[in-house]
Amino acid sequence: MTPLTSHPGHFAPLDPQIETFLQRMTETTLRYPRRDKVSIEEARHHCELIREQWVQGGPEMAHIEERKLPTRHGDIRIRIYQPHKRRLDGALFYIHGGGFVLFSLDTHDRVMREYAERAGITVIGIDYTRAPDCRFPQPLEECADVVEWVSRNGAELGINPQSLFIGGDSAGANLSLGTCILRRDHGQAPLSGMILNYGAFSTDVYRDSMVRYGAGEYGLSLHMMVWFYRSYLSRPEDLTHPLVNLVGAELHKLPPAFMAITECDPLHDDSVEIAARLRAAGVDTTATVYPGTIHSFLEAVSIADVAARAFDETCRWMQTQCTA
Repeated sequence: MTPLTSHPGHFAPLDPQIETFLQRMTETTLRYPRRDKVSIEEARHHCELIREQWVQGGPEMAHIEERKLPTRHGDIRIRIYQPHKRRLDGALFYIHGGGFVLFSLDTHDRVMREYAERAGITVIGIDYTRAPDCRFPQPLEECADVVEWVSRNGAELGINPQSLFIGGDSAGANLSLGTCILRRDHGQAPLSGMILNYGAFSTDVYRDSMVRYGAGEYGLSLHMMVWFYRSYLSRPEDLTHPLVNLVGAELHKLPPAFMAITECDPLHDDSVEIAARLRAAGVDTTATVYPGTIHSFLEAVSIADVAARAFDETCRWMQTQCTA
């Protein structure tokens, strides 16, 4: 448990390009009511509008296809991105963030295209059912079932099932790590690697980074985190469930991990702790703190060099895992 101490006044400076991203994002966000004051449908629609400018541009794909795959909870939509030049014959499953409640394949369309192009890999976006339309553990089980279907039927999609990565940001990083834990516990083959971008790995809100950066000026707020968990979880005891509060999970025998950690983020300490716990469990973990970044900084790739650097370093790591 993190000691209940904080050090007010110790704020890292923002990267200038990320500061521009934050200002523009804030200006757009303020055009709409606070998300918890409108219906879920309205909140999701506003998020699409807010992020519209950040999805534009970027790599063009050779082919984009949508289809549905079976899960224990019914069919789930996936979106498959094929780059013009494939250098890796496997696939990267990408699970979008949004607190388990918001965002979509569309808000993260450019993020997935960037990975596909830069790594030369097929990217599969998973359109899991968002809370509160369903609650834990259904979204996690949907993601796990999609991954297992592709691991058994990858050839049908032109994918090498022996070279599968999984990744996501924020809540998506939580679901990615949780999927790998479920696969291990069910005796399924481990994936080639995990990409964990500024993830929500702990339900402990009494952390220095939450106190320092969680007031809302840096995008994500403490209030939003509480609202997200209240929307995602059904019972108080779920707050300590090891597939939600992942810092309390058994982490041995998991795939190698690449972690993009944001410096000016309420969830910074979550990533630092899970990286340490993964390493202590013997998991090969590459964790990089990107200076001056905020939550969701990868979406700023159109204007921020640090976001491009994070994409490139992640993609080089994937290529290394495939040649190891």
